[in-house]
Amino acid sequence: MKIVTSTSIDAYPLLSRGKVRDIYAVDESTLLIVTTDRMSAYDFMMSRPIPYKGVVLNQITLFWMDMFKDIMPNHIIESDASKFPAALAPWRDELDGRAVLVRRAKPLPIECIVRGYISGSGWKSYKKDCTICGHSLPAGLKESDKLEKAIFTPSTKAEFGQHDENISIERTAEIMGPELTAKVEELTLTIYERGREYAASRGIIVADTKFEFGLVDDTLYLIDEVLTPDSSRFWPAASYEPGHSQPSFDKQFLRDWLTSQPWDMKSEPPALPDEVVETTAARYQEAYKILTGRELGIN
Repeated sequence: MKIVTSTSIDAYPLLSRGKVRDIYAVDESTLLIVTTDRMSAYDFMMSRPIPYKGVVLNQITLFWMDMFKDIMPNHIIESDASKFPAALAPWRDELDGRAVLVRRAKPLPIECIVRGYISGSGWKSYKKDCTICGHSLPAGLKESDKLEKAIFTPSTKAEFGQHDENISIERTAEIMGPELTAKVEELTLTIYERGREYAASRGIIVADTKFEFGLVDDTLYLIDEVLTPDSSRFWPAASYEPGHSQPSFDKQFLRDWLTSQPWDMKSEPPALPDEVVETTAARYQEAYKILTGRELGIN
């Protein structure tokens, strides 16, 4: 497998190049999604990739989508690069392990976020008035406390460099209708509960996560990434202790390094040293191994 920071696949039109994913139109109903090793933090792209991060994100997503396929359909058509169209053969080394062919869905206009623990922006909101996105919570909770019941806390979708806005369920219903809102709330909570129960059996706490859903001919599909270290807060259960922030299997090590540097978070970020790149890559790969019980197979 190759380390991939960007792709230039001229066999098909490039539709978008996001923070991590390059998306191509294979035909009117099929997309090629390539998950690269690009890394962003604090709304800036880093100058160096995190080796095989894209493979980790793609493989974890495939693992979860297979687990949840009895709950709802997902958009995956093919994940084996050797079975991709012949036109993609010249890029096989770049696509192997990190690319999928998917049904072309119309994404819902909101991020479907679920919180099982109180952390991040949820903790900031709770400290103000004991609420998160319209959900009233008991007084006296500590940072990282487990919530009695997981809560659905949707947000708007912002462009890169902008911030998503947490919104209430009532506002969500205004945006996409009460029936669809109720359906995605139920699916979000159901998928999260199964996922966090499994992760707990592997020693990982899924504190919160976000899901993406899309419509194909009025049928709702699970799309994009699912329960990855980029879309979730994964905490090691062995060291869990409420009352403060928790160590995690994601880019937190990299963020902590950035905040320790003389950087104003307005100009280009400093170049990442080898230690930060290698440690961050190791944490992503460790999350994959713990969750799936498999080796990544990148050699």
